[in-house]
Amino acid sequence: MKNIRNFCIIAHIDHGKSTLADRLLELTQTVVGKDMQAQVLDDMDLERERGITIKSHAIQMDYHYQGEKYTLNLIDTPGHVDFSYEVSRSIAACEGALLIVDASQGIQAQTISNLYMALEQDLEIIPIMNKIDLPGAMPDEVEDQIVDLLGCSRESIIRASGKTGEGVSDILAAIVERIKPPVGDPDAPLQCLIFDSVFNPFRGIIAYFKIVNGTINSGDMVKFVATEKEYLADEIGILRLDMVPQKSLSAGNVGYIISGIKTSKEVKVGDTITHVKAPCESAIDGFEEVKPMVFAGVYPIETEDFEDLRASMEKLQLNDASLTFQAESSLALGFGFRCGFLGMLHMEIIQERLDREFNMDVITTVPNVRYKVYTKKGEEVEVHNPSGLPDPTLIEKIEEPYIRASVITSTEFIGAIMSLCLGKRGELVRQDYISGNRVELIYDMPLGEIVFDFYDRLKSISKGYASFDYHPHGMRESRLIKLDVLLNGEPVDALSTLTHIDNAYTLGKRMCEKLKELIPRQQFDVAIQAAIGSKIIARETVKAVRKDVTAKCYGGDISRKRKLLEKQKKGKKRMKQIGTVEVPQKAFLEVLKLD
Repeated sequence: MKNIRNFCIIAHIDHGKSTLADRLLELTQTVVGKDMQAQVLDDMDLERERGITIKSHAIQMDYHYQGEKYTLNLIDTPGHVDFSYEVSRSIAACEGALLIVDASQGIQAQTISNLYMALEQDLEIIPIMNKIDLPGAMPDEVEDQIVDLLGCSRESIIRASGKTGEGVSDILAAIVERIKPPVGDPDAPLQCLIFDSVFNPFRGIIAYFKIVNGTINSGDMVKFVATEKEYLADEIGILRLDMVPQKSLSAGNVGYIISGIKTSKEVKVGDTITHVKAPCESAIDGFEEVKPMVFAGVYPIETEDFEDLRASMEKLQLNDASLTFQAESSLALGFGFRCGFLGMLHMEIIQERLDREFNMDVITTVPNVRYKVYTKKGEEVEVHNPSGLPDPTLIEKIEEPYIRASVITSTEFIGAIMSLCLGKRGELVRQDYISGNRVELIYDMPLGEIVFDFYDRLKSISKGYASFDYHPHGMRESRLIKLDVLLNGEPVDALSTLTHIDNAYTLGKRMCEKLKELIPRQQFDVAIQAAIGSKIIARETVKAVRKDVTAKCYGGDISRKRKLLEKQKKGKKRMKQIGTVEVPQKAFLEVLKLD
């Protein structure tokens, strides 16, 4: 056990974690020849296309150092704030972390947030300054920032480059010397922590675990503590680029187990595996349950695909434990699911994965957050969906979730960022100067305001130099109202939103204008209205497609023309009574992206 090291790589998005992981795998000759490609651990097409890591990836390497052989278990983690749950799970399975900072960009919001997560779990932190080969690198300034943040010595910071491979051998030496080996007793009752799981169509569900105490052998009868189900360990092994079966694994190791589990409900990330015959006394304290931030309805375009969508969601949930969902129905869209996501990027990725991995065509409704409604009878109702809001006359007050947001930027963009935050009902808590021209702004903001386009707008006004991170900060009372969209007097429940009373008029007007562009013209006039209760606050009309009935009348009496127009008008009126308006899927998606 003294020769095992478990560590993860944490950093802000795009600071070069996956590229550095490639160099570590190359130097230890874990991946050689034709298997070697850029971002070798990012195995989803989606990850490669977007250049982001979505899933944590575990892989084992062998490293010879000073005449001894060491086993290094590496977990590469995502850097985007929407996938911070993946990071927290990876940290729970490690004893050390490589904290990577880009030498040209310095410390950013997610760097700090991931660092705090690692420090809470008592991990040994190895600071690494990456990308020092870039022409825009500022190694001395960034070194000062790291020293301020960690309170470490300058000598302990490793200068490296994932591109050229400089400093990689120093990183491997530091992992062996600085990170402690795992503690545990190979002879104690078995205790394994499940930190991830994947679905394989041929072999069922594969769970990834870290052994805290005890030893597990192939063919043992094991029990999952939380679900109390028992299984035969058909195959256990370690994670290389492919899975490598082993006869037995003991404390401190990271591996996988295949036991023919078919349904996703039987594997819970954070659960403990133990032996049936000699079980452990207590389960391991796993990581906390995930709290979704953004809720949206996901509906199949064809109603008969509902059960297929359920199966696809369950398989996705295995691979992405931060996705939560429950069945719901809508008047406009039929049966579907109300899903909880960690943020807008997470929602977009899930939609893409449903399409690519499971060929599911889905419509997603307007995203919203979780509100608490207190009625005059003293009841407390949780509302995830505008249609679940009680009648306005019965509501005493509504509370909405707030977040504490941290924005790190250079001083030249402070004005623009402050006005953006104020426009989103933000309250400035404090501003700290981190170094030279870098400022950290701390804001309290309503979560509902940053759900849509906050992140994109922050990036564009700061030319990409502002970084953003947030965590929940309680509930506050707020003046919220339900905004409905009516087509020909019929409410479309998939487009209704809960919004602050000050934003209602402008939002209603913009939604109507956008829908006017997107709804195709019919044989009759279509009235698009935005309403609060029974009060209409905005209206647009999609004009009818009309045939020129008076084309054949030239000259003669005006009454002939009028007669034809009256006849046409009656026909259009009759049509309107029986006609229905189809809202194209594109319209749903475009209304979400209102700028």
